[in-house]
Amino acid sequence: MTLKRLGLILASIVALFLCVQALIESWQEPQFQDRLELYQTNIVLQAASWEPSDSNNGNFKAAREAIVGEKPLENATQQYEEARKSTEANLEKAKNKLAELRSESSKTLTTPKPQPEIPPATNASRLQQKHQLQQSVTQLQNSLAELDLQLGILQARQGHKDTASKTWKGLSELSQIDSKFVNSADVLSGIWSDPPRLLPNAEQVVQSNLEGWFRYTTLAQLYQLQQRQEALVSLKAREQEVAEQALLKFAIIGTVPLLGALIGIGLIIFLVWQRFVKGDAALLAQNANVPWLTPWNGETILQVFVLGFFLMGQVVLPLVLSIIPIPRPIGNVRIQALYVLVTYLLVAASALFVLYLSIKRFFPLPENWFRFNFKGNWFLWGLGGYCVALPVVVVVSLINQQLWQGQGGSNPLLQLALSAQDFVALGMFFFTAAIAAPLFEEFLFRGFLLPSLTRYLPVWVSVQASGLLFAVAHLSLSEILPLYALGCVLGVVYTRSRNLLAPMLVHSLWNSGTLLSLFLLGSSK
Repeated sequence: MTLKRLGLILASIVALFLCVQALIESWQEPQFQDRLELYQTNIVLQAASWEPSDSNNGNFKAAREAIVGEKPLENATQQYEEARKSTEANLEKAKNKLAELRSESSKTLTTPKPQPEIPPATNASRLQQKHQLQQSVTQLQNSLAELDLQLGILQARQGHKDTASKTWKGLSELSQIDSKFVNSADVLSGIWSDPPRLLPNAEQVVQSNLEGWFRYTTLAQLYQLQQRQEALVSLKAREQEVAEQALLKFAIIGTVPLLGALIGIGLIIFLVWQRFVKGDAALLAQNANVPWLTPWNGETILQVFVLGFFLMGQVVLPLVLSIIPIPRPIGNVRIQALYVLVTYLLVAASALFVLYLSIKRFFPLPENWFRFNFKGNWFLWGLGGYCVALPVVVVVSLINQQLWQGQGGSNPLLQLALSAQDFVALGMFFFTAAIAAPLFEEFLFRGFLLPSLTRYLPVWVSVQASGLLFAVAHLSLSEILPLYALGCVLGVVYTRSRNLLAPMLVHSLWNSGTLLSLFLLGSSK
């Protein structure tokens, strides 16, 4: 065994360990889907407030009910109760883990030893862990307090004032929460108490600490109690404007993917039917069993992914960036977006550089390797692949949510994009997710990995294997099944079209649609 091969084996073991560790850690993190569903619920509540100018027009009412449902308040209450249970469970886990760390630290401090049992680096790491956990506990408590405020308003709006009062009183049991939540709970309890008890700063607290439908609903109740008719009329007019916008946003978020999914279902039925009827002449059979002529072996594949992708991306680059004093203020979303973009470009550049060095000696490559051809039907393959991916990934995602029950972590880029309402930051997020990611990931996973695997595996198995590695590479347990499904669709599109532009288009459309939905959801405040 050569020294190079031994080093590659050791590096592969390290990369596998880091990958497994990251996946295990992601299991402790909440899914992004819960928060996303709450944002969507808030849009539904706002859209449900819309009243057409002709109040007797049954068509408008029917259209509204078709979009937001017949019982938006009841559905929203159920959604918030589920989100509260999930947040409470995550808070309990974080508290228990923090208590364990504190207990271990206490034992270490009270046991006299000539030399410390834990090296300084581990102690520092443990202190950092405690600090991060404490921050997580505080953040979860604030999230729970915010949910209680909103859940109480939903309960009060449905006439359950006693239940709402108990919900708001529960905030006093939460320690280390922001004082604004306590002040808001006092104001809300007063507004919906019987008889009402209005605090002097009630309007200011509501304006500052509540958003969207919750703010309008509370202010309407306050103005009615204060008998401020002009303010109430002005509020209602503004609420109708926001409700119309919310109805439009919800229609875009729900209708466009739905139409794409229906087209996708039709395409799936057509392609399967054509495969049975036409056999090898069908579209799905095109290049289905034709492998690539691969001049390199599995050692080259390992070298590219272990050294170029995992170790450079997960070890070397993070270490270098941690040494360089780069300011990353949490409150500045532009800096966060720029950091994400630059980091991603560096990861891509390092992986592609290792790929170039690894296959350089095999130039010129056989035909169909890394093929970009602007002629032909690549656009139809890409558009059709996107439509097919919609129903496939949605069904897998629904099953996936039941399996993970709100755990398993998520891509942090999605959370940043949801909260970012700065167009410069959104532009950088869009470039990262809708341009840089499709170009790099399709070049690496479909352009290099999938064809390389056909040296050892049938084409259909190579599609699934490359899809699974594509999903695992995102290092989030809850995303493995949906990304595996997406990766398989991308693999089928590439193997049939033999043109990298086709899967790149599918990938770009997918990420663009996700970002557009996040922007519309995040702007509904």
